[in-house]
Amino acid sequence: MKLTRRSFLKTIPSIPVLSLPAWASGREIACDVAVIGGGTGGCAAALAACRAGLRVVMTEETRWIGGQLTSQAVPPDEHPWIEMFGCTASWRAFRNGVRAYYRDHYPLLPAPRADARLNPGGGSVSALTHEPRVALAVLHAMLQPYLAAGNLALFTEARALRADVQGDRVRAVAFRDGAGAERILRAPYFLDATETGELLPMTGTEFVTGAESRAQTGELHAPDEPQPNNHQAFTVCFALGYDPEADHTIDKPEEYAFWRDYVPQLRPPWPGKLLSWSMSDPITLKPRNVYFDPALQTRQPGLNLWIYRRIVQKGIYQPGFCRTDVTLVNWPQNDYWLGNLYGVPEEEAARHLRRARQLSLSLLYWMQTEAPRPDGGAGWRGLHLRPDITGTADGLAMYPYIRESRRIVAEFTVLEHHVGTEARMQATGKSREEVTAEAFPDSAGVGSYRIDLHPSSGGDNYIDVSSLPFQIPLGALIPKRMENLLPACKNLGVTHITNGCYRLHPVEWNIGESAGALVAFCVQRNLRPRQVRNTEVLLGEFQRSLAAQGIEIAWPRLRPR
Repeated sequence: MKLTRRSFLKTIPSIPVLSLPAWASGREIACDVAVIGGGTGGCAAALAACRAGLRVVMTEETRWIGGQLTSQAVPPDEHPWIEMFGCTASWRAFRNGVRAYYRDHYPLLPAPRADARLNPGGGSVSALTHEPRVALAVLHAMLQPYLAAGNLALFTEARALRADVQGDRVRAVAFRDGAGAERILRAPYFLDATETGELLPMTGTEFVTGAESRAQTGELHAPDEPQPNNHQAFTVCFALGYDPEADHTIDKPEEYAFWRDYVPQLRPPWPGKLLSWSMSDPITLKPRNVYFDPALQTRQPGLNLWIYRRIVQKGIYQPGFCRTDVTLVNWPQNDYWLGNLYGVPEEEAARHLRRARQLSLSLLYWMQTEAPRPDGGAGWRGLHLRPDITGTADGLAMYPYIRESRRIVAEFTVLEHHVGTEARMQATGKSREEVTAEAFPDSAGVGSYRIDLHPSSGGDNYIDVSSLPFQIPLGALIPKRMENLLPACKNLGVTHITNGCYRLHPVEWNIGESAGALVAFCVQRNLRPRQVRNTEVLLGEFQRSLAAQGIEIAWPRLRPR
């Protein structure tokens, strides 16, 4: 039988069949660390803790572990030096695993197979745009040794319900598993790797949301007054194929009329309608024209959104394997900022999620029927959703792409003048060529990305400014008061502004991995996290242990982005 792409996809499991070790099969489960949330940071945290020999439970709300990489369907956003340095060894192993999966299992042509820097999707946003299912397969392969050894118990479709807290310690967290049964986790340490920092209010851990004021942080781009309900947009992503010979027009979405005519009311102004090929340039905020051409027959100056986050390029495979390229739609046109997903009543959050899904479907319908084409026509009726890519019935991502979480009130909070290029220049008096990010003596990792804030529910347009290659201070992973609850993703001690550069895939991975390594260090030595940070000898020992695990904690001299 001829191998086609659709028949091949059926060989990649939605999720492997998992069995629980005996110690995790009861209603009450005792472990060394409970990782609540199996996203990008949660997976890295579980790997680090398992690597140290700890007994780990990880729960995940969706069917797929991986978060941004899988259930949210967002190809990695990375810095330009990622192939050489600036990430942990395990993140590099993940990246290498993705390329190896394509080489081992896909019918690549000789040239792409031999390319050491194979970019499977050929997208322009990243050096490694790829399919969510491949990321899922690689993450499961990385975790499989610990699942097989009985060190790791993984629960998917599991949601935290409540916490038992005594003083400054979390004693237990109750969750509902995928079969609907309630279970109780007891552990000396809990890691919050949920996408919105769900354990923070549940445990009474002090946290902040939205935008802090300039009086609170002194940040150059902070607002005059605190705006706790001003969150970055979230996005319901989707995968899109194109068949020029077919009509795949979907039914008109219920809210299509609203979204077709919607003109964003932002400060500074957005240039016209949201559903348009003209938008605000994230950096200058001036009108920026892009275009869309799935046939790749008409080339224009500027960005072709079809290629931007493309995750499948049929031209790298043997003839007949792919009928079409596939792109991942995570664009300004389907960013949703008319409300928030947390900090509001559940009914309101559900309403905003429904509307965000309507926005994404309306964008698709507009592209199928009314969007201007480069050849002067309107619409591409051959555009179609790819539910086989996203693992959902409707082709939309399983989970919305969350850019901003609740954030702990930490022992140390990263501010704009620690990492922002312009703010750092003002703080140090150094030139752009001389300035570097703040050097944190308690560094537990590194990252780099622009301070990139999408339009927000408070009515702000983009805030997208240069930042410097930065470190992840250990103090940002330690709450002011709580002793055994640590953040493991975007919920660390950053601000609304600095979240903009600490939220990307390899940084979230590093945050989770370092949090898992810190827990292991503390369990093995009967220490508390703040002891490690605040005792010079212990901090040095911990940082050496990070280095031994391939976690970089310093940058070479680099130019700002």
